[in-house]
Amino acid sequence: MERRKIRIGSRESKLAVIQSQMVMDLIHQYHPEIELELVTMKTTGDIILDKTLDKIGGKGLFVKELDKALLEGKIDLSVHSLKDMPMEVPEEIPLIGFSKRENPSDVLVLPEGVKELDPAKPIGSSSRRRNLQLSTLYPGHETKSVRGNVLTRLSKLDSGEYSALVLAYAGLERLGLSGRISRAFSPQEMVPSAGQGILAIQGRAGENYDFLDCVRDKDAESEALAERAFVRYLDGGCSSPIGAFAQASDSKITIRGLYYDEESGEYCIEETSGERKDGIRLAEALAKRLKEEGARCKRK
Repeated sequence: MERRKIRIGSRESKLAVIQSQMVMDLIHQYHPEIELELVTMKTTGDIILDKTLDKIGGKGLFVKELDKALLEGKIDLSVHSLKDMPMEVPEEIPLIGFSKRENPSDVLVLPEGVKELDPAKPIGSSSRRRNLQLSTLYPGHETKSVRGNVLTRLSKLDSGEYSALVLAYAGLERLGLSGRISRAFSPQEMVPSAGQGILAIQGRAGENYDFLDCVRDKDAESEALAERAFVRYLDGGCSSPIGAFAQASDSKITIRGLYYDEESGEYCIEETSGERKDGIRLAEALAKRLKEEGARCKRK
């Protein structure tokens, strides 16, 4: 009998390939009868590196080509960092699985051999969410946009362009570079991007993906759906400095949300807790409350 073949789509960066390989290894471990093929491609977001994402169309530029390949049947599923996924996903190609969450924190990375921040050089960060919180953690320190994959950014850092970078812990860990981390910011210090540390798997509606049960994680799913509901309620795309972090345990869930008020220039961070099954509703209620407070926001 002919083996079932599954083609897995990925961006061609080293980190994206490692992440796709992590998913493939789990599928192979539990379903050795399935033949797996990795299909890599360069996305628009990987090509345009001289502009910040909010200027060129947002996070969707990292998935556009993969979405097209999925819709056209050239691949059977795609693997993404959930934090890079747009909040609105086409019905024809839904998110069909979330991997066990790795460390969700943002981290500070200093140049090789350097022990302290150089106040004369900017911190490299292309995220308004990170920049907003850095202004509280390191008041008065300049931030400057930095684009490119993780290895490209580290090269720019080590060549002397920046005093430090802010990156995702999980990405560095997957690349075997956690030794570069100088400081990990707790979610209380810096609210992460929604979905940070989780891998998302996207497939075609109506197809059988039961073989992904070995990859899916219930806690990560509850956390991902709540965080994305918070951001979606606030219409927070790539350019909006909105963050969300949920923790699910047993039947409970806690959601921490960051909301920025464009008019007052202030941001609010608040938490809510309740039953896990109500995670999406709790997240939306938190977002609604913060939005209504609006101009009364005070930094916390």
